[in-house]
Amino acid sequence: TMALIDNFLTVLRRALSRTFYPVLQQAIGIGSAFEGWTAREEEVVYQVLIPLTPPLGHLFHLERDTDQQKPGRNFRVRVELECRCPREYQGLNMLCFQHHPDVIRRTTQQPNLLDTLCTDSYLDVKKTVHWFCTLVGASWRRLPQSRSWHLVLLPSKRSCNLRLTNSQESFQVKVLFGVQRHASDIFISSRYRGAHTPSTMWPESYAVAETKFFRHMAREAPQDSSHLKCLQLLARVLACKDFSIHSIKTIVMRLLHTVPVSQWHRRHFLLQLSDALEQLRVSLEEKHLEHFIVGNQRLPEEIRLPPDVLRAKPPNLFHGLAQDPAAHSQAMQAYLDL
Repeated sequence: TMALIDNFLTVLRRALSRTFYPVLQQAIGIGSAFEGWTAREEEVVYQVLIPLTPPLGHLFHLERDTDQQKPGRNFRVRVELECRCPREYQGLNMLCFQHHPDVIRRTTQQPNLLDTLCTDSYLDVKKTVHWFCTLVGASWRRLPQSRSWHLVLLPSKRSCNLRLTNSQESFQVKVLFGVQRHASDIFISSRYRGAHTPSTMWPESYAVAETKFFRHMAREAPQDSSHLKCLQLLARVLACKDFSIHSIKTIVMRLLHTVPVSQWHRRHFLLQLSDALEQLRVSLEEKHLEHFIVGNQRLPEEIRLPPDVLRAKPPNLFHGLAQDPAAHSQAMQAYLDL
């Protein structure tokens, strides 16, 4: 899967080399398929995040959204044209993007990023996704995989969703886009967050940090550790009861962080399962489950967080249950029905 994405990116970078579209960085595998487990018994979905950096002559400024009515931490990406004039000759460099954008357009025959993928000077998720999907469709025949796989672009507004099939198997690739925060493992991303998410809003994503945590635990845990099998079983069973996959994953990550790794041997599988279910019960009763990444100052050193994420109060993933007694009763009943 990563070889496919890397091939795509190589072809697309070549096509974009003389344009002022976002620069596509190395793709990062995220989510369950890259963590060693899956909640689905049917077709596997591989999620990848492609970091975007500004093209020549452009700058990205991340602005935190202060609307408390929207869930989570959200940002917008303000795009500015960069001044390339010598300090003592402001405005005199005719190849300055900021002072002479029309000259740049005529010289390069290329529009700047504000003209293409922005809305009111902010990078637009939907425009970015549509641009990338169009490039993928036009470039597919140049890839060696096109000789043995059939590609279908699936409809989506905040990610580029691909389905690949051949005579023996099929799988999906969900391509998300992000902008890195402070050279850390935290990105603002194009991921979906509700039907009314504005197209210029980029929710903060912790998926890269979570995947790095699972890779760290894979190195630390015993060879016969069954923590992934435990997570997979819980996710498949509890998802059928309308528990969110992320809340189940959070409980397992918290147990991995607190229970000594020596206790994750396969022979302790039933005990691990019991511990996770008990933690879920307590969290449901208290209507409180803290986010694992935000505000966690005891993560492995290799996981890098921006200072504001490190200091932030962890959001309560069960905040909705605390606000809605009917939803809380339904969740408790679903747990008791297990």
